[in-house]
Amino acid sequence: MALANETERRRTNGKLTWAILIGLILAVVLLAAFISLRRARVAIRVGTADIGTVTASISTNGKIEPIKNFEAHAPVATTVTGVDVQQGDWVKPGQLLVQLQDADAKAQAARAEAQLRGAEADLSAVSHGGTQAEVLNTRNALTKALADRDAAQRNLEAMQRLLHSGAASQAEVDAARSQLKVDEANVQYLQQKLKDRYSAPEIGHLQAQQSEAQASLAAASQLLRNSNIAAPFEGMVYSLPVKQGTFVNAGDLLLQLADLHKVRVRAFVDEPEIGRLRKGQTVEVTWDALPGRVWKGEVETLPTVIVQRTTRNVGEITCIVDNDDLRLLPNTNVTVAVIVDRRENVLTVPREAIHQDAAGRYVFQVVNGELKRRDVQTAVSDLTRVEVTSGLSNHAVLAVGAINSQSLSAGMPVKVVNQ
Repeated sequence: MALANETERRRTNGKLTWAILIGLILAVVLLAAFISLRRARVAIRVGTADIGTVTASISTNGKIEPIKNFEAHAPVATTVTGVDVQQGDWVKPGQLLVQLQDADAKAQAARAEAQLRGAEADLSAVSHGGTQAEVLNTRNALTKALADRDAAQRNLEAMQRLLHSGAASQAEVDAARSQLKVDEANVQYLQQKLKDRYSAPEIGHLQAQQSEAQASLAAASQLLRNSNIAAPFEGMVYSLPVKQGTFVNAGDLLLQLADLHKVRVRAFVDEPEIGRLRKGQTVEVTWDALPGRVWKGEVETLPTVIVQRTTRNVGEITCIVDNDDLRLLPNTNVTVAVIVDRRENVLTVPREAIHQDAAGRYVFQVVNGELKRRDVQTAVSDLTRVEVTSGLSNHAVLAVGAINSQSLSAGMPVKVVNQ
């Protein structure tokens, strides 16, 4: 009896052990299946389709330069005797800016003016037949010559009457006629002397001397003006490399002045982008030194030739930019964005969400943990977003890439690791 009970107890314990073992095996299998299922879901990053603005632009680098600019350079080697402004000052037209030592310039101007007065006097004398004294003498001589001619004419007429009456001989008449011719020739000479005393070459020489004197005076006057530099227009002194007492050589820069309320940006656009450019397109300029600040303008000129700069084939454009706050200074390096197209209040998706194959463009929409292919039509794009014109609804969740860089495909189970 005891033996039977022991046998039954062992049988019962064995069944229990097997049941526990089978349960453990089933649990392991289920856990493995669950883990396998979990591992089959690809971790992805997602983005959403949203209503927004897409701006298509051509980006490049540019440099600021003034539009209306004035540069003063030293006309000769000299010393700066006065500086009446400071760099950054806003000046009015005619305001004195820099003074140079001008004693030599004044002396040159005085000499040139004296030469001009002398040349003008000589030319005036020529045009009037000589100096005033010479003209008076010639006029007195002409008066006497006219009187002599008239007397000779009367004498000839008297000799001719006497010849008819036999009181004078033919020789006397001929002598009177000869005297009249001499007196007439003398009158003609004096009259010509008053009118054209000097030959054409002599007059030309004096005219050349006058022109040379005028040029010398103009040059001396310009030198004198350049030695006292005044503002030709209203603007800002943005460069002033000299100070009082500085010695400068001929041609050295003294100052630069410009009205910087509008500035020009000179930039270079890569050859493939040039066909998208148009005059008048909006331009947005940014400067790393002032993050977040945007200056607006428009395209002024388009490329006329393609040139090579380092490894790039580019065309040069210029843009006019508003600079009311005067923060953009000449020679500043800036970033230039030429706005080719801008769409507002349109459906946009992340640029990374767009794929393309032989059938066209498409996206992967995340629906109940699975990727669904959606064929789409696109339009304008910028660096981060693309306009979608059909094939997608607002707020759709889209896969933009797998965390492990695995290729995405329709039907793939996924799990989202970001929003």
